[in-house]
Amino acid sequence: MDASRHAAHYIAAGEWLATLERGTVTLIYADRCRRRVRLLDDRGVPFLLDLVRPARLADGDGLVLADGTIIRVIAAPEPLVEAIATDARHLARLAWHAGNRHVPVQIVDDRCLRIVDDPVLEQMLRGLGAETRTVTAPFHAEGRAYVTLSGGHHHGHD
Repeated sequence: MDASRHAAHYIAAGEWLATLERGTVTLIYADRCRRRVRLLDDRGVPFLLDLVRPARLADGDGLVLADGTIIRVIAAPEPLVEAIATDARHLARLAWHAGNRHVPVQIVDDRCLRIVDDPVLEQMLRGLGAETRTVTAPFHAEGRAYVTLSGGHHHGHD
């Protein structure tokens, strides 16, 4: 692989010059949460993602290659479960139960959340009174609440 096709860091969407873009890579959520992996850009050209720590790349972020050019990240549509709550309080309850299982959650509006398609979790949400449906869309999970200098999260599970 060409040594210049090595991405050791990224720049947030809107923080880099579009003139530096030399390609795109379309990734589902799980692949946007990686640290080190060989990938193919959307033209089929390989490159190495080699970050210091795992990142959660967002749509529009730029992977900076060794030569200073950028590969723009595109959030790929993927199968998701939408859970529709009866009201904001019910939505908070659904989000709490999903979060308690360490499931990434996207809040869509004041009555709807999304998770990556998982039949067991969909059944749990239905059991909590949510109406559910499967959709295909890019997944944009909420940000991490527990971030430390070491990059982990720390709380008890007793």
